[in-house]
Amino acid sequence: MSSDLLALAILVIVVVAGSAMCSGVEAALLTVNPLRVHELAAKPRPVAGAKLLAKLRKRLGRTLSVLVIANNGFNIFGSLMLGGYSAFIFEKRGISGIALPIFSIGLTILVILLGEILPKSLGSRLALKVSLASAPVLHLLGLIMHPLVLLLEQLLPVITVENELSTDEEEIRQLARLGSQKGQIEADEAAMIAKVFQLNDLTARDLMTPRVAAPTLNGSTKLEALRSNLLAHNAQWWVVLGQEVDKVLGVASRESLLTALLKGRGHLTPADLSEPVEFVPEMIRADRLLTSFRGDKKGVRVVVDEFGGFVGLIGAEAVLAVLAGWWRNSKS
Repeated sequence: MSSDLLALAILVIVVVAGSAMCSGVEAALLTVNPLRVHELAAKPRPVAGAKLLAKLRKRLGRTLSVLVIANNGFNIFGSLMLGGYSAFIFEKRGISGIALPIFSIGLTILVILLGEILPKSLGSRLALKVSLASAPVLHLLGLIMHPLVLLLEQLLPVITVENELSTDEEEIRQLARLGSQKGQIEADEAAMIAKVFQLNDLTARDLMTPRVAAPTLNGSTKLEALRSNLLAHNAQWWVVLGQEVDKVLGVASRESLLTALLKGRGHLTPADLSEPVEFVPEMIRADRLLTSFRGDKKGVRVVVDEFGGFVGLIGAEAVLAVLAGWWRNSKS
């Protein structure tokens, strides 16, 4: 092979390889999981290229502009250069009538297959690895092309928009469902994620034990007179009521009440053994209610209406039952 044909072959390889790299990196940047990139960049010892990649993805419009300029430089300028150079070589050898059309068709097929389709497929499949490896080079190209990119941003302001890392409830539900279908997370984990969001749609009124069914004791009645009632019901906490309507003195645990009876202290009343309790409005959301139980040994709340009247009793187990899948909506 003569030197001119060898030079032409080298130029073809350079143009196709340059186009392939730009196409592959572009596909990788568009398909890489942004949450994964954020996780790698936020580590105490970030993975090589992760911080640069996170920075490039934040200004994705600017990064893609650099890639498009480079890619079209190979595809357009490279093709024109190869066309002119190949026409010169084939004309000199007297075969331009046959060789030039064949060369043009072959170059087009090479660019489509090896410069676009194959690298984009590989870039999508190996998105994270390709993105991390190419981040330093892209950062350098961005610095070199900075004046040109600034000019483009003046002409097309949409390029300057920053990509914020965000998600919403429905997207997380879908990701959990897809992860379960692909076997990446357990089915029960995906179900629990969905139930966590359900807490935001439920209130204490939906989960509480209504007043008519709540375990209550008259605060002034002696324990000896309440013995049969205490033994017949296994409620962990009892609401201690005063003489006035809706007067809640506190709550008393079944353990403390029975212990007093066993020790022969039946002359005491539930009011004597009652403990202070927190009151919550019936419309408080279940997720907020669950966080309020943190660090509370009693794990019980008295639910009141808008006028402060006692309407029910709720414990942490009622909220946890939603997460475990035990709770069923009695209204449905």
